[in-house]
Amino acid sequence: MQQAALQELVNILANEEEVKAVFVKGSFGRGEDDPYSDIDLYCLVDEQDVTKFLPKRLALLSAYKDVLYSEELIIIAPQLIVVYDNLLHVDLFTVTEKSFKQSDYFRVLYDPKQLLEKYRATQKLTMTDEEYGDQVIDLTWFLFQYQKAAHRRNGVWAAAMLQQVTEPLARMLLHHHNPARAQLGLKRAEQLLPSVIFDELSDVLENVTPEGHFKAAAAILRLLEKERIFLEEHLRGKERKIIYRLYQKLMTDELLINT
Repeated sequence: MQQAALQELVNILANEEEVKAVFVKGSFGRGEDDPYSDIDLYCLVDEQDVTKFLPKRLALLSAYKDVLYSEELIIIAPQLIVVYDNLLHVDLFTVTEKSFKQSDYFRVLYDPKQLLEKYRATQKLTMTDEEYGDQVIDLTWFLFQYQKAAHRRNGVWAAAMLQQVTEPLARMLLHHHNPARAQLGLKRAEQLLPSVIFDELSDVLENVTPEGHFKAAAAILRLLEKERIFLEEHLRGKERKIIYRLYQKLMTDELLINT
């Protein structure tokens, strides 16, 4: 279903004069799609054509099938989310050469002028140490918020705060143990982390509940202790200045366990 839909959508979009190239990212771009994958579809347009193209998007995507749901967002680029009556989910991003995000792998579906060739060398899923530092900042902040909720005996909010910890934790672990795929984070952690590491991460995930959050927090601390040397070597620069003292306070006082 998805491949047939993708080909039809490409045929529709390629007929628009503003569209210079069409490509996919995400699981389809990496060749890791399955029957449940959504389609991250991208149109490359000239800067001066963006305002002309954006109002056309929903009508163009609706030409494939009846749309049950649509929503417009702007995060990394103008984005149109649609869900079709067969429950296929498509995200259509509109990018220019200036706004092209040079990360992740992409697969070209239409590019008559080969405008995307210059971006092939930029395909990556690695993280820099600065990006790793950002993950440490996020993890530490939500552990801090968790500790407060745990002291209040607010199990629901404590579990919610620990849930926020799991994504940066997964990215930190991947930066160490599978750096070539670190950006994929929690979504692909089971496939990408060494089994012994993922088993420990599973101990966290299985206990992120109002009743089990103390066990999850203890499992997080055990993982972070094993990552201590790597973190000391890779948490650098301004990110280290921002977060290291708070991180150390939480780790050395073991505030997450003794609550």
